[in-house]
Amino acid sequence: MILPIVAYGTPVLRSVAKEITPDYPNLDKFIADMWETLYASSGVGLAAPQVNKDIRLFVVDSIQLFANQEEEDKGKYPDEPGFKKVFINAKIKELNGEPWSYNEGCLSIPKIREDITRPESVTIEYVDENFEPHTETFNGITARIIQHEFDHIEGKLFIDYLKPFKKKLLQGKLADISKGKVKVDYKMTFPK
Repeated sequence: MILPIVAYGTPVLRSVAKEITPDYPNLDKFIADMWETLYASSGVGLAAPQVNKDIRLFVVDSIQLFANQEEEDKGKYPDEPGFKKVFINAKIKELNGEPWSYNEGCLSIPKIREDITRPESVTIEYVDENFEPHTETFNGITARIIQHEFDHIEGKLFIDYLKPFKKKLLQGKLADISKGKVKVDYKMTFPK
């Protein structure tokens, strides 16, 4: 089932999400719905708070990003061809490498894209959908997507990295998004 994505201004986007246990109700169905929602909205990552659940879960599929890139960009990033994973109860252990800038967007903040600087590598501890523990290091675009989605479970948004002046310039657009004055081609709900 495709879940509606909550828009900027919805309180769950600013909450620190809670850890879950293997007996979380209907977890398999929820994860399947997360994947379906991600693909229906043409995203590469989606966190549970974006579908109005305050739990520490996010999904990432960077394979489609690399599959759709321009020919001249092929081989440019160390993490090609990407991967598809579920992250539950994630904790960032380490951020490393040169900070680099990349134009990011967010399904909860449609029509706004900004250059955001993040470290090139992330080491993250998490459990997968079978609650098997992992500690892995990711690089490149994949590391960026993971950091972006991890921020969601911490109540942080990519616009929080912008300089105050730039953020001020976006206030009108952000207000419009929270009022539902934005057209998107995926299901969304807006703050009451």
